[in-house]
Amino acid sequence: MYVTEDRALSATADEAIVRELRDRAEIVDALYRFALGQDLQDKDLFASSFALDAELDFQPAAAKWGGAAPLMVGRDFIVTTILDGFAGRVDTTHQVTNPRIAIDGDTARLTALVEAQHLLTVEHETFALLKNYYDVELVREDGRWLMRRIRIDNVWYQGEPTAIFG
Repeated sequence: MYVTEDRALSATADEAIVRELRDRAEIVDALYRFALGQDLQDKDLFASSFALDAELDFQPAAAKWGGAAPLMVGRDFIVTTILDGFAGRVDTTHQVTNPRIAIDGDTARLTALVEAQHLLTVEHETFALLKNYYDVELVREDGRWLMRRIRIDNVWYQGEPTAIFG
C-alpha cells in the first residue's frame, strides 16, 4: 500500500539518475498542484493534477470521525465536488511532507503525509485540522505526471470535521 523502499533512487547511471530525479520532482508536483489548487480555489491548477479517469477515495479518512464520503470518479467530478463544496464556505491550507516514490516506467506510486487545515470562512473558530496519509497511483501522460488513484486515510484530527465536510 505505502512506498517503503529503503532508498530514494534506483538508477545508477548518470543519465538515468537525472531522468529519475526529474520524474520524482514532477510526481511530487502533481500532489503540490492538488494542494495549492484547493487552497487558492484555482480550478485549472487543481484539475491539472488529475488524470481524466481519476478516482479520489476520502472514505477511509471520513470514517475516522464517523463521516461518510462518496468515491469520487472522474477529473471533472472531483474538481467540481471539492472546489464547489468549499467555495465561499471553507478556507483551506495544505502542507505536503515525507514523499516516498516508486517509479515503474510510465506509472508510479507516491506515499505522502498531508496536513490539511479547514476553517469555516465566516467563523475561523470552527475548524478541522487533519493529518492524512495519501496513497497515490500516478501515470505519465503527455510528458507530465497525473494522479490516477488517490486514497486518503486519516492519522489524527482536531476540531469538528463534520462542520466542514457535513
